[in-house]
Amino acid sequence: MDKRVIEIFSAGCSVCNDSVARVRELACASCDVRVLAMQRTEVADRAKSLNIRSVPAIVIDGKLADCCAGRGLDEVVLKAAGLGQPISDDSG
Repeated sequence: MDKRVIEIFSAGCSVCNDSVARVRELACASCDVRVLAMQRTEVADRAKSLNIRSVPAIVIDGKLADCCAGRGLDEVVLKAAGLGQPISDDSG
């Protein structure tokens, strides 16, 4: 019997663990759920090749699920929030 391969890229944090539990609840007999630890170099390299920018991330049959795409560090948003901007002293 063919199986659908579900890969969960995880940092082992509570948010990741909750996602792993939920995916396992939703999985069926046709699903082969695999949890991949991002602490391992080969897993991190594979995540990078799949353009995974944050975890948890779920890959189904080799394709990053839409729910997990497009997240990660956004420099424009961070700079707009003040990152890298000196605090001016207007008390003068």
